[in-house]
Amino acid sequence: MQLTLDPVMVYEKPILANLLEKYDYEFSQYDLRDVTPLGLYGYDWLDCYWTDEHRYAFFIRADGKLAGFVMNNHHFIARNVDGEYNLSEFCVLYKYRRCGVGRFAVQELARRFPGRWELKLHPCNLPSAAFWPRVVGEITKGRYTALENVPGAVYDDGTPARVLIFDVPALPAGKTQRAP
Repeated sequence: MQLTLDPVMVYEKPILANLLEKYDYEFSQYDLRDVTPLGLYGYDWLDCYWTDEHRYAFFIRADGKLAGFVMNNHHFIARNVDGEYNLSEFCVLYKYRRCGVGRFAVQELARRFPGRWELKLHPCNLPSAAFWPRVVGEITKGRYTALENVPGAVYDDGTPARVLIFDVPALPAGKTQRAP
């Protein structure tokens, strides 16, 4: 399977908006968020990914087909930690889960954006709670910090997020890191 991480072009914004709705619907089982009166979840910062130089959106593709998306920015949640990148949204469509697509996307994102990262995860999202420490551990050789009860890192249902802070080294182009 050929995997790519492609920047989302402004003319592809409606495609990303559609995928975000599906993503938010799936995630609502954890954060219990309601839809708007229009029956949508909406994503307040979507337009900012084409107007703010510190926001990046990518499609994950498998053999040229949409397999998910990744969005990152420079808005750190953990205020007492200096960092460069926040992994704001990450979605791999069901068909492409558990076959290396997510790992590829994280490794490629780390290759493109070396530095200090932050991501938050909902503790009730058990697949995510298993995936992220494993993949971040692979990239960082186990060197990451898990923070609990970070001010401002609370989901819509009131659940405190678990926040991972980690540094990713610069990797040569075309190289990915594998589990030991």
